[in-house]
Amino acid sequence: MKINNRLKCIGDLVEANSFCLDVGCDHAFLDIYLVKCKENIRTIASDVAEGPLKQAKSNICREGLEEKIELRLGDGLDTCTSYVDTVIISGMGGRSMIGIFKNNMNKLKNIKTIILSPNNYQADVKKFLVKNGFFIDDEKMVEEKKFIYQVIKFKKGKKHYSKKEYFFGPVFLQRKDELFRKYYLRELKSLEILLSVLPKSYYYKRFIIKKKIKLIHEVVQ
Repeated sequence: MKINNRLKCIGDLVEANSFCLDVGCDHAFLDIYLVKCKENIRTIASDVAEGPLKQAKSNICREGLEEKIELRLGDGLDTCTSYVDTVIISGMGGRSMIGIFKNNMNKLKNIKTIILSPNNYQADVKKFLVKNGFFIDDEKMVEEKKFIYQVIKFKKGKKHYSKKEYFFGPVFLQRKDELFRKYYLRELKSLEILLSVLPKSYYYKRFIIKKKIKLIHEVVQ
């Protein structure tokens, strides 16, 4: 089964012999890719809506993977069981992801790996998970049509990061590849436009935007 670049990037960060919970599985394309293309993978494909799960079931049955992919209806980590060691969430805002973890902090005790692709607020997600016992193991950027997405892999453990590392990502800062430059040059342009239209009375917000602009100039240009 062919999957998009973002899902493939996420899937390629999953380690062999993992038991994954795919939160918001949609049509279970990622789950199917994982069990077909990675070594000894099992997954729980969960979603809060019955419609996507119905389509996911059809896709899973068509591939003959009912014994390796379990379907569950539920919200966030509610469907997580004690044998899950890897949590995957993509395609939603960073603060929504934080909310999912906050609602089920006890479920993180048995989790060794978390792979996320937040649409925004990536730094907030990193700070939250680092504060709660995970470190940033790997980071990837992937282009899908006209969008560039971040994919972040966390592992259980402790590390300390600077403000710059939280903002850009410690692994991204080491690589600084072309996609990294392209992503942050776009971000720079967006911030400059926002600053130009933001009223002068918004002192603090303008201050924060200026700091971000300066930081991107220092690292990318």
